[in-house]
Amino acid sequence: MLISPGHQRYFMTPRDQPLPLYIESIGYNGSQEKVSRPAGYPCYHWLQTVKGAGEFKLSGASITIGAASGILLPPNLPHEYVRAQSEWETIYITFGGSQCAAIVDSLGLNETALRQWDGNSPLGDYAQQVLDSIGSDQDLSGLEASADMYRFLILLKKHGMTGNRFSISHAVTRLAPLLAFMEQHYSDPGIGLEQMASITGISSRYLNTLFKQSFGITAYSYFILLRLRKAKEMLTGSTDLTIKETAVRAGFRDASHFVATFRRIEGVTPEQFRNLY
Repeated sequence: MLISPGHQRYFMTPRDQPLPLYIESIGYNGSQEKVSRPAGYPCYHWLQTVKGAGEFKLSGASITIGAASGILLPPNLPHEYVRAQSEWETIYITFGGSQCAAIVDSLGLNETALRQWDGNSPLGDYAQQVLDSIGSDQDLSGLEASADMYRFLILLKKHGMTGNRFSISHAVTRLAPLLAFMEQHYSDPGIGLEQMASITGISSRYLNTLFKQSFGITAYSYFILLRLRKAKEMLTGSTDLTIKETAVRAGFRDASHFVATFRRIEGVTPEQFRNLY
């Protein structure tokens, strides 16, 4: 429903059995007014700046939300926000669902903090795209909006930056030369963490920080998983290869280490895995 020029607001139809993730409401405000919620809002609440800046207050702290930034609030968190410049245009999304909290937690988005992104990030325009899509489509089932909401959270995880931490997309770009090196040299069992760090020109500790931020694991753990993926391709693509030959080609020092690692991570032996295919 179009409220007035410069304002759009849509509410999704409630249902007896809510989706795992659904949009409760979404809107654009061309002239954001002061909002005070001493008891918070009953759903998750995303607010981002389209133009200008606003001041967000919660838990005794004040946060300025300017260009290319927004904030994600959990349900029932007291807060208020007000215009900080002569103009403040915003887009907001409120959302919930039977698995909403679990999804937010699993993506590591449960920290209430200012989230920023690069000006060319797809995150900046995505909420507006969802708003336009809902306004032009009769999505009575709510399935499209649910998919849009999940996609938005993924973009926020990938491109959002909090504090001094780089976004995942930035970290992956920084790691690109090393990822290419791993792809080319996975069969060499002599490659260690120090050599990996030298390729990117950073310390071993910071290299692991980037990998944990991007993939949730250390650089060496990522390398092991890459070797296992290559081994699985060999096991199913070349049935003439022995387990020992597969281990050597995949970069493991010996067959026993390969079998033990494969079983620990995959839950079956290499031979059992091969038989499945």
